[in-house]
Amino acid sequence: MTVQESLHLQRTTTGADIAAGERVCPVCSRETPDEFVPLIVLEDDLQNLIHANAPDTLGFEAVCARCVRLFERAKDQIIQDAALQKDGSRVLSTPLRLDSDERFTGKNVTIAFLDSGFYPHVDLTTPDNRIVAYRNMMQADGDLTTLFQPDAASWHGMMTSVVAAGNGGLSNGFYRGIAPDANVVLVKLARTGRITERNIQDGLEWILENRAKYDIKIVNISAGGDFEQSYLHDSLSQTVEECAAQGLTIICAVGNAGHLPNHPVFPPASAPSAIAVGGLDDHNSINRAHRGMYRSSYGPTLDGLQKPEIIAPSIWIPAPILPNTPTAAQAAFLEKLDKSADADLHQIIAENPAIDAELDAALDRPAYMIRQIIALKLQRESVITRHYKYVDGTSFAAPIVSSVAAQMLEANPRLTPQQIKRILISTAERLPHYEVDRQGWGVIDPRRAVEKALSLG
Repeated sequence: MTVQESLHLQRTTTGADIAAGERVCPVCSRETPDEFVPLIVLEDDLQNLIHANAPDTLGFEAVCARCVRLFERAKDQIIQDAALQKDGSRVLSTPLRLDSDERFTGKNVTIAFLDSGFYPHVDLTTPDNRIVAYRNMMQADGDLTTLFQPDAASWHGMMTSVVAAGNGGLSNGFYRGIAPDANVVLVKLARTGRITERNIQDGLEWILENRAKYDIKIVNISAGGDFEQSYLHDSLSQTVEECAAQGLTIICAVGNAGHLPNHPVFPPASAPSAIAVGGLDDHNSINRAHRGMYRSSYGPTLDGLQKPEIIAPSIWIPAPILPNTPTAAQAAFLEKLDKSADADLHQIIAENPAIDAELDAALDRPAYMIRQIIALKLQRESVITRHYKYVDGTSFAAPIVSSVAAQMLEANPRLTPQQIKRILISTAERLPHYEVDRQGWGVIDPRRAVEKALSLG
């Protein structure tokens, strides 16, 4: 039954009285002018899905039409492709949790990523290769070999780029980014995970030189400089300002030091024109009442600027596992064991030695104890499926904002970097009970941001 049919039936049944006088949805905690839909008029699969993803809310009989639409759109993919948790709930995708506008996918918009290294993940390369350029700043020529080396430095940039622009190909489209049709330019900054301020500036200067060639509109920087500085005397911050003047939207992770007494924001996030992104912890839920702050860094900066300007999910982020690594082998092994019958566990472990030492050592234990070890390891290693795991950090909040900016530019290609920043700020929603310094103007709202972008067209 569609939402429209449900609403019609609601008006003709006693279920219409369930939510009489109620304006807050029990699932998303959103005050809404929408009609409320009785659960009894929904298909069983949809009822079960809504209940399972609201485990802390018992006894409700109706939900807002917005929630019904949201779960109805994703129902088939959730039931068929998303990882099932032990409580019956599902690991939700980022577009679902943020209720992004599915009409826009970042098509014909190019996002450049500055990071320690990259890998051409299939969520970016199939069915069409959307990697339009790769540049290794450690080499003078255009050697592509380092792009195909799954070493430790490749992990971080692969995940940031896929979180923003991955199409979820290894999950039948479910664990996709908000801009799954965007093109990407990958700029490798360093040989190891340590990225210096000079590395970032070199990457930005290359992007300035090549922005027209690759039609780059957005630059995602999930790295920070060396120490706190005033933008008046910092060359990296001044380069950010030049990028913005040249039509590039610069989106930066603000850092993860919010739990420390000293929690400064370093360049490039501290630059005035940068969109600095802090962290939200939404507990893998669409319920806004569950939203809290992640331990992200915050200002004000030495120049008195509010940083971050906005926050986005920074934990429970589905991201790809780097292929052909021990982590990938372990995730595939754990998934296989988790889906196998108890009677087969010992044989599977015996036939796959040296993948996981703890499970090798548990071969003499009964199946129920092995099952407990598997469950604990899946949780400890943040494994969702053999192809995806949870990650955390503002490194992954920034690409979520970059993907929303790509949606906005697809909706209205004439937007300037200043307009994009203003829209993101004006459509954000502040969290109650948290200091303004920590969250800026609040949580991004992708749907409202796109609607505002369209209104300026």
